[in-house]
Amino acid sequence: MLDKISRVRLLVVGDVMLDRYWFGDVSRISPEAPVPVVKVERMEERLGGAANVARNAASLGAVSALLSVVGDDEAGRTLGRLLEEGQIDASLHVDSKIDTTVKLRVIGRQQQLLRIDFETTPSHEILQAKLADFESRVVQSDVVILSDYGKGGLTHIVDMIRIARAHDKPVLVDPKGDEWGKYAGATVITPNRSELKEVVGRWSSEDELAAKARKLRGELGLEALLVTRSEEGMTLFADEAHHQPAVAREVFDVSGAGDTVIATLAVMIAAGADWAEAIRVANIAAGIVVGKLGTAVVSRHELAEAL
Repeated sequence: MLDKISRVRLLVVGDVMLDRYWFGDVSRISPEAPVPVVKVERMEERLGGAANVARNAASLGAVSALLSVVGDDEAGRTLGRLLEEGQIDASLHVDSKIDTTVKLRVIGRQQQLLRIDFETTPSHEILQAKLADFESRVVQSDVVILSDYGKGGLTHIVDMIRIARAHDKPVLVDPKGDEWGKYAGATVITPNRSELKEVVGRWSSEDELAAKARKLRGELGLEALLVTRSEEGMTLFADEAHHQPAVAREVFDVSGAGDTVIATLAVMIAAGADWAEAIRVANIAAGIVVGKLGTAVVSRHELAEAL
């Protein structure tokens, strides 16, 4: 199955961001306010959001393409360079009216001390042009991921799902917010436990969770619903339910783990795996990536070793 991944052509659409990390040493508290003083010693820049999803798929060996919007700024150009270095076929529409989304994290003694976000919503004209680009690219893809981070880059998601399904392409959605009607018709959506509770309410038993999942699948016309449940592992609700317990390992950083899950699930499904096998591999990949700092990826070699 891993050999087949190299023939998978994946299209990721959604909100991209540049993840910046400032690493330093903390040795004293500021005399100006009760906050630590971080002496920055090194800086890193990584792909974030939908770009991290595409990077995860490429790291596993898939042919990865990305469609998104950036600003006409240094951060947008840096994203383009990082995508090129990662061998990702990126089509970044430039909107001069916005700033590229940047998440700046300050790390001291291997702990995140502060995160600063810079973001604005892209303009309608740019998004309309992106939709036309999507229609031409989806034909060349085996599977589509719509990575919604709530930054405005998926305004036309209803049309994207309709177009992809018309071409018989599986569509995986990483949802955001509590209005999920726009995801109707997707193949599978992959909320975490908290995101699902926002939409369907709390549950007190596995049976109640299964009933809520079945109802949601019916309302949205989904083939499956994958719920990532932190220390409880992950459960996929389809015609049958498939559960994977959490992989026992030291958790270092969960940021970006959802990107790894949806990317791995997508390439496995496109390679011909059934639901049970696909979530088994996605669960193992997530277990590897949470042992790394920041938005990280799992290499095909690491996954093969773990399997």
